[in-house]
Amino acid sequence: MSEENVPTTGGETAHRAIAAGDPSDAGTAKVIYILYLVSIVVGITAIVGVIMAYVNKADAPRWVQSHYHFQIRTFWIGVLYSVVGWMTAPFLIGYLIFLLVLVWLIMRCVKGMGWAEKGKAVENVETWMFP
Repeated sequence: MSEENVPTTGGETAHRAIAAGDPSDAGTAKVIYILYLVSIVVGITAIVGVIMAYVNKADAPRWVQSHYHFQIRTFWIGVLYSVVGWMTAPFLIGYLIFLLVLVWLIMRCVKGMGWAEKGKAVENVETWMFP
């Protein structure tokens, strides 16, 4: 069971467990992970994936919503890292950044797919690295 941060009345956050669900509920989330991986070769599929995540997020069970939230963050953090890579490419460090972004994207997608296959929520949606 995964946890999520929930605001309390005192302005603090508490952890609340997210129950696992039926893996068949995560079909669209799995497709989005695949679209992100395909975007390594065909870049436009990541845009299709993030749009699908935004569209499907509200109506999904809570554990699947954690996947959509994770996917949306993966897209935007990936865009940020890629912009940094483009800006630093003339100094050659950008190519190392692109390689790291590639490994980072693959790791996040593989881990997310694994959790979706098991019917589990993403363990740490807010992380910038690997949950």
